[in-house]
Amino acid sequence: MTQPPNGPGWPPPAYPPPGYPAQGFPPPGYPQGYPPPGYSPPGYPPPGYSQQGYPPPGYPVLPPMAMQPGIIPLRPLALGDIFNGAVRYVRANPKASLGLTAVVVIITEVLGLILQVGPLAAMGELPALRGESESTAGMVGSVATGVVAALMQVLAAVVLSGMLTVVVGRAVFGSPITIGEAWAKIRDRILPLLGLALLELLGAVVLFGLVILVIVGLAVGTNAAATLIIGVPLGLVAFLAVVYLATVLSFAPVAVVLERMPVIASIKRSFFLVRHDLLRVFGIRALAGIVVWAVSAAVAVPFALGQVIAGGDSTAAILFGTISASVGAIIGQVITAPFTAGVVVLLYTDRRMRAEAFDLVLRTGATAGPGPTNSTDNLWLVRR
Repeated sequence: MTQPPNGPGWPPPAYPPPGYPAQGFPPPGYPQGYPPPGYSPPGYPPPGYSQQGYPPPGYPVLPPMAMQPGIIPLRPLALGDIFNGAVRYVRANPKASLGLTAVVVIITEVLGLILQVGPLAAMGELPALRGESESTAGMVGSVATGVVAALMQVLAAVVLSGMLTVVVGRAVFGSPITIGEAWAKIRDRILPLLGLALLELLGAVVLFGLVILVIVGLAVGTNAAATLIIGVPLGLVAFLAVVYLATVLSFAPVAVVLERMPVIASIKRSFFLVRHDLLRVFGIRALAGIVVWAVSAAVAVPFALGQVIAGGDSTAAILFGTISASVGAIIGQVITAPFTAGVVVLLYTDRRMRAEAFDLVLRTGATAGPGPTNSTDNLWLVRR
């Protein structure tokens, strides 16, 4: 085929006829800046990308980030969220967590130490602190002072856990709180907390008391083999029953404080939240207990060595060993008590999110901004 001659009106070779755009350029009327061939029009992703723009094909689509005004994201929590949150609230407000714990624990330990050492020193029975006294007066005095000191520690633990619960509840929204504010929030909740603790203790005593009576009756009325065959499984059942009750009642103190419930209602509330996720609640609490035990043991080792080094029958050696053990206990509790309270409150928050869509309530409160009292405490009262 012959090429047309290059006469007038004909473009040079490789050029388009008159009225047509040159190759690689847009037709007349298209806006300036039109992309070269192989590029997508403005507002469209490059070739090979999905119509949504991002991410490229084959890449997973990540969920949107959850709102996090405080120590946890406002969504159902994973184990890492719970443990991290239990540490973050301590770092965010050390005065109301570590400082409060230190004040309560130091006062309790000092008073308990005075109650233990004072009467025994007056009777000249200080070796009873090591269980070495052979006199009846020394043993009775040691048991009596030990019971009083234990009751004081229970009272202090109840008050401390309630105040730390308030601190964690505020930290979920990133709201600060002072020790005075925490006490103001908890002081009318102390009696319900003590009633709950007394009821739990009474239940455990009754359960184990019945088991002991049955085993003693078997030992008296039957032989040793029958006592072991019946007594060992019975004791195991009693232990499992206590573990179960301790798990289903995990959130009763939190309900007393944050939802301001009476004792019986808080027990029902805790059972409702735990019943459909019993194993998970037990597992997380057990894992937290292992962490607390490991930290407490690590802290106590140097002070236990101090007791061994100070071994002797002199009054100074006994006092040094007793004080050394108390200091180790104080440091261990100051470190672990805030973590334990944080895990329980955040696990309670997670269960409410999963069982009641409570995260929607928390998000609403977080987006609405601070209320007239600059507090988010009333949000914990909302139930769906």
